[in-house]
Amino acid sequence: MKKILLLIAGLAAGLNLNAAAAPATNGAAPGEWTMDFDAARALAAEQGLPILLNFTGSDWCGWCLLMERQVFSQDAWRQYAQKNLVLVWIDFPKDKSLVPEAFVERNAELMRQFEVGGFPTYFLLDSDGATRLGQTGAERDATPQSFIAALENIRLTSDKSIAALKANLTEEQKAALDAARDARDLATRKLQDWVAAEPEQTDENDAVYASVRDEIERAEAAFLQLLKAASQPAAPAPAAAPAAP
Repeated sequence: MKKILLLIAGLAAGLNLNAAAAPATNGAAPGEWTMDFDAARALAAEQGLPILLNFTGSDWCGWCLLMERQVFSQDAWRQYAQKNLVLVWIDFPKDKSLVPEAFVERNAELMRQFEVGGFPTYFLLDSDGATRLGQTGAERDATPQSFIAALENIRLTSDKSIAALKANLTEEQKAALDAARDARDLATRKLQDWVAAEPEQTDENDAVYASVRDEIERAEAAFLQLLKAASQPAAPAPAAAPAAP
């Protein structure tokens, strides 16, 4: 009997969570999920906030449910999102009643436009509602902190952010930043070209894949390190020593 009561309580908590997380279908507010992309773009432009697009299968996709449970339902995420993001929910559920008819075709068009290949996929857009800053996905051990860090890295590595940072860098620092970005892009293209060649799955090729992935991760880490250093405010100059009497 005790187990049954605990199960009922757990189900009720899950239902309450889903109800609390239900996205709006009209209008938009910072940090609150909405299906109304037009309202989200207007709000983003007005407040200068980036837009997070969440392509999801809310009632069947295991990874989507994991992200809802481990990230989006957590207070740390809500507090961050309310200050930093406009959130758009683009859902492809099994229960068709979860998405108003007015959004069904538009969601399908957005999925084609962004070439979404699986769920969940998250795109970060600039405040103009059109410029893509980057994309990310789910992780098994995702937390609000890790997902927020991924979004901040996307913002930091965007062309807009880099251009703003470069305005305050020396020519030497700019050259170092460009070299690090080129190294990252070269390693990424190397992997893309190798995969496009459709190599056979062998132990040797598995080792090649792992090696190139490591090269990309090292190049990305070096690039991020330079960006983060450049984004830190300059230390104040030391106060002048008092004049001798």
